[in-house]
Amino acid sequence: MTSALANEPIRIGVLEDQSGNFAAVTQVKVNAIELAAEEINAAGGIAGREVELVIYDTQSDDRRYQELMRRVLQRDQVDTVFAGFASSSREAYRPIVNQFDGLAFYNNQYEGGVCDANMIVTGAVPEQQFSTLIPWMMEEYGPNVYTIAADYNFGQISAEWVRQIVEEEGGEIVGEDFIPLGVSQFSQTIQNIQGEAPDFVVTLLVGSNQASYYEQAASANLGLPMASSVNVGQGYEHKRFAPPSLANMFVTTNFIEEVDAPEANEFVEKFYERFPDTPYVNQEAANSYIAMYLYKQMVERADGSTDKEGLRAVIAEGDVCFDGPSGTVCLDPKSQHMSHNIFLAKVDENHEISFPETWENIEPYWLGDNGCDLTQNDPSAQYTPSSPPNE
Repeated sequence: MTSALANEPIRIGVLEDQSGNFAAVTQVKVNAIELAAEEINAAGGIAGREVELVIYDTQSDDRRYQELMRRVLQRDQVDTVFAGFASSSREAYRPIVNQFDGLAFYNNQYEGGVCDANMIVTGAVPEQQFSTLIPWMMEEYGPNVYTIAADYNFGQISAEWVRQIVEEEGGEIVGEDFIPLGVSQFSQTIQNIQGEAPDFVVTLLVGSNQASYYEQAASANLGLPMASSVNVGQGYEHKRFAPPSLANMFVTTNFIEEVDAPEANEFVEKFYERFPDTPYVNQEAANSYIAMYLYKQMVERADGSTDKEGLRAVIAEGDVCFDGPSGTVCLDPKSQHMSHNIFLAKVDENHEISFPETWENIEPYWLGDNGCDLTQNDPSAQYTPSSPPNE
């Protein structure tokens, strides 16, 4: 670094939904980034440079993501961007990051499959969540499965993962409903589920509107076990809705505030101390906090450079890891996704959480096993179980 550069702050763009349909889930991501930035600056910054956050409210609007991504990369000249909750938002801004050869962190659980050198993903993916959750539920409750999912790429691709795993395990998908994001009335969906009488329901619903399903299903005495990769861990529905709306919900998550481990308890305690009005510390808060420290490590190992190729060379070494709220996590060089400890969280009739199972150190193996290797090439593509990289 030149001495002039050493005096300049490292600028991190933060594009998150602080209002709109997803705000209940994502404001905590902004706070986690702020918490990490304050800690990092108090300890001397990144390679001696202060961290400066450039924060915009994307209002749960994909068009604003596009507009603001151009702004932070062109006008604000940020070094990296932490951006996005919904997969539709990520796919709206990802071409812009590629156009300007930026580097974006997506700190969300999602449907998997993005092989893009301009993206680093810290959230959990299907081989970490569904490959654990679905076989466990089938063994516990039976082989007949009904899926209800948000009708956009997250829900559609996640449902494809569920369908594939259920079939591989010898089960049957007895029904699938895809629900538009604006829908908040579920009487027909509940009737459909009652008519098929599945052993359990996979719920892949997102946002404030779709969360109405749980109280309506409880009022209808649906009474079926539920399995999810998103509920509780993101939207803390067990806190937002009165018992027993979420009773018998099972969720695979890489972090929730009820995880009882020293590193988790320390993170939750300091989070509430800094942001006492926080409604819940979810997995996206942990992912965003971890991402800040991964970025710090990468820049410092690149001799203080924020150049994307220099940071990717550090990732390619295969040992970018961090001991954080959910234990030790590492970035996979082939996919630039993160390993996770996965907790199976069960919600009881009083909305208390227990953990009947934990799977340790599950790597994000699917992309790499199927031909994505960002150390060798960069397709900048998203793949699905029916359309993997090696086809």
